[in-house]
Amino acid sequence: MAKKAAKTIKIRQTGSVIGATKVQRATMLGLGLKKMNAERVLEDTPAVRGMITKVAHLVTVVED
Repeated sequence: MAKKAAKTIKIRQTGSVIGATKVQRATMLGLGLKKMNAERVLEDTPAVRGMITKVAHLVTVVED
């Protein structure tokens, strides 16, 4: 039986982590974002959605 394709979400870093707290910096690294305008395609899970919420002022959701 074939597995269904997981839903994905594409995010882009729009803010700098220079003034961010340690927790926010760690969250950005956890999302795989290190530089401005970097984009990542991640699996759309509640954990990833929570991480995006934590750093909503630093990222934008490009595609759902």
